[in-house]
Amino acid sequence: MKNLKKQSFFVLLICLLSTYVGFSQQGSPPPAMPTQQNKIIIDKIIEATKYKTYFVDYCLAKINETAVEEKWNEQKNIEIIESINFKNFRDAIYNMFALYDEIELETLLTAYKSDTAYQTKNAITTNKVVMNNLNIYAKDVAKGKYLLKN
Repeated sequence: MKNLKKQSFFVLLICLLSTYVGFSQQGSPPPAMPTQQNKIIIDKIIEATKYKTYFVDYCLAKINETAVEEKWNEQKNIEIIESINFKNFRDAIYNMFALYDEIELETLLTAYKSDTAYQTKNAITTNKVVMNNLNIYAKDVAKGKYLLKN
């Protein structure tokens, strides 16, 4: 009988501790995002730097590389290419600029608009985190992860 009480006590203790541990675990915080006004300026920076063109060209290069390696037919190649969508990647760019204030963003925008050198070598294409995210995104597109399922 004493053994049964000890076992019951330990089972109860384990149950209580496991719920305590479960409640103490917290998820990771959401990524930093800019204000709505700053998003508008960032969109203008994306436009001024022609980053969407860079983004699409980069994805196309990865897709074409994968198509040759895996010997895709024309239909699959077209389906994969059509799945490229900048909106799926835009949050990575927003996150990159999240800590910039409005004045800093406006200054960057002015520099990008006035100096064409910034349009080919800019903060977006030289940021290692964004480039890593772009590489992952392009590989995922090439794997067909963004194809619409019928």
